[in-house]
Amino acid sequence: MRVKGLDHVQLAAPPGCEEQARAFFGGVLGLEELEKPPALAARGGVWFALPDGRQLHIGVEGEFAPATKAHPAFVVDAYDELREHLGDARDDDLIPGVRRFYAADPWGNRLEFIAAE
Repeated sequence: MRVKGLDHVQLAAPPGCEEQARAFFGGVLGLEELEKPPALAARGGVWFALPDGRQLHIGVEGEFAPATKAHPAFVVDAYDELREHLGDARDDDLIPGVRRFYAADPWGNRLEFIAAE
């Protein structure tokens, strides 16, 4: 048995996160919202499509605590524009030849952004 790929990544968020998720992941990052199956929609949260066919799920966690080490890494165009827009970004030049920075989602989860160059 072998892993054949990655289907989705889930980030946790506090109850009532849906509008902030839509504003940040849909508005700022430009991801398309997906309709959740009815049985899962009742749990809250929001799903988004990534350009490569994979998905990003924002799931509600009652006892929420932000992930400050574990994180997804997104490849982005308009890297400098996004970095400036996010404002609280932290540059990281530890991988030679890779332009990347870290920022937080609306709930403090760590996100990495890598320039698509």
